[in-house]
Amino acid sequence: MLKTTPFHPRTAALCAGENWRRWAGYLAASSYELLHDREYHSIRNAAALFDVTPLYKYVIRGPDAHRLVDRVITRDVMRCQVGQVLYTPWCDGAGKVIDDGTVARLDEQVFRMTAADPNLRWLADNGRGLRVSVEDVSQQVAALSIQGPNARAILEQAVEASLESLKFFRVTSAVARGIPLSVTRTGYTGDLGFELWVANQHALALWDLLIEVGTPYGLAPAGLLALDLARIEAGLLLIDVDYISSRRAMIAMQLSSPYELGLGWTVPLDKGPFVGKRALEVEHARGVAWQFVGLDVDWDSLERLYLDVGLAPTLPTTAWRVSVPVYRRGRQVGYATSGCWSPLLKKYLALGHVETPFAAPGSSVEMEITIEHQRKRAVATVVKTPFFNPERKRA
Repeated sequence: MLKTTPFHPRTAALCAGENWRRWAGYLAASSYELLHDREYHSIRNAAALFDVTPLYKYVIRGPDAHRLVDRVITRDVMRCQVGQVLYTPWCDGAGKVIDDGTVARLDEQVFRMTAADPNLRWLADNGRGLRVSVEDVSQQVAALSIQGPNARAILEQAVEASLESLKFFRVTSAVARGIPLSVTRTGYTGDLGFELWVANQHALALWDLLIEVGTPYGLAPAGLLALDLARIEAGLLLIDVDYISSRRAMIAMQLSSPYELGLGWTVPLDKGPFVGKRALEVEHARGVAWQFVGLDVDWDSLERLYLDVGLAPTLPTTAWRVSVPVYRRGRQVGYATSGCWSPLLKKYLALGHVETPFAAPGSSVEMEITIEHQRKRAVATVVKTPFFNPERKRA
């Protein structure tokens, strides 16, 4: 049976089209209104409120908590200060990515880890022999994400502390009308944003407070359709779409290393031992055959393909999540994994995997486009991600 989050009494009443999908065993709104357009524009022009409770959440505590976390993730936890949040992948022994998420250092001996997939057993196995406990708090802690240019102004009205000094990828404790919560300067939209972590019993009160305070600022509840557009614009990975966890990969071709996913910056090889380090050292020295890139589809090329059959360009209004071949001079050199028409940038964008010789920014490739049941190829340019990277995100 699908579970509902602690915010469901509010979100269910707002979901006009009953447009739900499954997320980690929970019901999650695809969109609240019949169309997701206003929800998307709220992210970029005002503020949007997402229920992100289905994320898996683990609290790791004890004298050896830092040793366990440092052992299982690629980032260097020894340099992580209290109050800091790390985005990181974690790998199997062959250096292939299992999952990616965040690690927040709440205290010297306490970390909170978020993940897309269940990781409790894996953490427990790696913690054997260490003075550490791992607690799955996924069903005890509710989470909201407030994203957009007005996000900070709204939270400043809601919480009894200034957030002006809370830096990008930092965490702090706060109180909102007597509700204790943890606030992280994080999100999945590539915009100014915060994520709020609160005990289930306070979830509805927190939702009501944010709606009350945020409505004058244009705050709107938003679902996964709007979030998917924003995360593609931000060039952010989605498990089971842009890469497959090494736990579920059936063949070697389905495996990905951090270097192949554009996450080499998360792998400091000068840190101590961690799961997959030896394999990643070999790969770093050898180089990778594939790279994860952004693709900017040329509009004139796309328009000509439609005009050839007597149509104006017709592009999907929602993000797509299918494998689309990418070519160079008639030979397939990669594949796109997700893409969308960006309402903000007015561009047709995609994320994908391309062979290294063709992955340099500025490289010209062709992406397959299906028009009236016929497979065509539109010119595209390899670009660096994120496609959208506003100063306010880090300011």
